[in-house]
Amino acid sequence: MYDEEADLYVDVALAEPEVMHGRRVVAAVDGSGGSKAALRFALEDAARRGVPVEAVIAYRVPELWVDYDGIGSPEERRLHDTLRSQSEDKVRTAIDEAARDFDGPLPDVEVRAALGPPADALIRESDGADLLVVGSRGHGGFHTMLLGSTSMQCAMHAPCPVTVVHSPEAHSHRLRLHRERQDQRPSERRGRVDAPD
Repeated sequence: MYDEEADLYVDVALAEPEVMHGRRVVAAVDGSGGSKAALRFALEDAARRGVPVEAVIAYRVPELWVDYDGIGSPEERRLHDTLRSQSEDKVRTAIDEAARDFDGPLPDVEVRAALGPPADALIRESDGADLLVVGSRGHGGFHTMLLGSTSMQCAMHAPCPVTVVHSPEAHSHRLRLHRERQDQRPSERRGRVDAPD
């Protein structure tokens, strides 16, 4: 956009819908087992306390778009709108799935697709919220870690209380790892030679 007062062209960020404020529970959704467990927890907590849920998914533009200078703003806007719409549809699908197993009426749910890295988007969206609920692990590749990078960043930097929810799969995985460690310890003890007194 051309700024006449400064006599130069200025990059203008695409407008994001305004961040929701007020009493609410923010739930992180990315389609993973952890986020499905987080969404269920958020819906139950919000219904119990009589507050709405803001279901948030983060999306990013492919790096190819950043490197391609030929995209004009109408095309760029259309591509952003498409990504936002696809992300919102993913959240609605997760909400529909959670609603099938939900006892009682669902709380009001607002769906938000936020541009940016997941942790940054969730921290920004949770400003003024009663609670931010995240899954312990998303789609990341380090399955032996108890917390993923997004849940850890949110726990450290969110401006509201944070609840980290483990999916049933993550819980089973942790139990299996614990059993494997327990099974290895007796063999380690048998191989150890005690020093004489």
